[in-house]
Amino acid sequence: MASTGNARLYSPKGLFKTEKNVSKVGCYSLSSLIMPKQRCFIKVIASAISPKRVDMINGKKVNGSYVGEATHIGNKIEFVEESGLDIPLHACLLGRFVQDRYVYRQTFIIRSYEIGPDKTATMETLMNLLQETALNHVTSSGLAGNGFGATREMSLRKLIWVVTRINVQVQRYSCWGDVVEIDTWVDAAGKNGMRRDWIIRDYHTQEIITEATSTWVIMNRETRRLSKIPEQVRQEVVPFYLNKLSIAKEENDVEKIDKLNDETAGRIRSGLAPRWSDMDANQHVNNVKYIGWILESVPIHVLEDYNLTSMTLEYRRECRQSNLLESLTSTPERLTQDSNKDSNNRQADLEYTHLLRMQADKAEIVRARSEWQSKPTRY
Repeated sequence: MASTGNARLYSPKGLFKTEKNVSKVGCYSLSSLIMPKQRCFIKVIASAISPKRVDMINGKKVNGSYVGEATHIGNKIEFVEESGLDIPLHACLLGRFVQDRYVYRQTFIIRSYEIGPDKTATMETLMNLLQETALNHVTSSGLAGNGFGATREMSLRKLIWVVTRINVQVQRYSCWGDVVEIDTWVDAAGKNGMRRDWIIRDYHTQEIITEATSTWVIMNRETRRLSKIPEQVRQEVVPFYLNKLSIAKEENDVEKIDKLNDETAGRIRSGLAPRWSDMDANQHVNNVKYIGWILESVPIHVLEDYNLTSMTLEYRRECRQSNLLESLTSTPERLTQDSNKDSNNRQADLEYTHLLRMQADKAEIVRARSEWQSKPTRY
């Protein structure tokens, strides 16, 4: 972001006007979208002030970390209204901490390229937003090293985080142009894992529309082998742990996912090829990409007539660009028991079991389970 001296950007009805001697600023305001009836202007201040060191967070010592505005402390953005609101730049572009800095909150607008044929966000869109919020949480905490979501101590030891299991439960999908607010936080998962939870709300109504929980472990970036959490890494992340669940234990999908094979699968789709653009910064296929391949073997009438209300993915091994994949889906199981109702007491109509595997040696990549509910009848 560039500026000359102090810059003021006025935003009546979402349109910007700049004062003299002000260079172009690479930022736009969300205020006209999420606060359309309020009159405000934005003042951007750029400086080269070094971040203030913070040794304590959540009542615990943080060794060598800069917390809060670590990445963007030199740039501050002000929404000046009748009440006078002054927030840091990352609160607009990345997010901010809430609940005594245990929870990280970020706001997104659903873009036109993030919706599917029914004009609502897809499961892949939601997963991408969850991942983006998690990475920005690490960055804004001041713990980020030179790895993709890794802390400083992890980067020194060539370690990265990898997800082993995630469960996403959707109450309602957002439409194009909707504004959503995502909260995320972390906690311990056993001795050598970390749990990350998310809640997605409709920004205007504050209705919870999606809940998700996941488990992460540490892998060596070079050997690709799982590792115990070093004590130095544990000391970095422990101050951010929050004992809170996004999905109640009785509603979380923790049951074992059965393995499919050629005999038990109802549909098999072969010849799925990862592309270069499917690779992430850790040099393996981005975990969100697997969802699209899994859905390739789901009957088209299900995709058209049902909403995907719950998806659980169990990641078992990495996938590279050179691998050809096969997607297997079971025959549908119709759900009628009360135990299969979601947190809003809605009854799921269909359940599928999925497997994504290597085509050559049949090695498992991802096991998954999905629940579907019929779409409302349109008149």
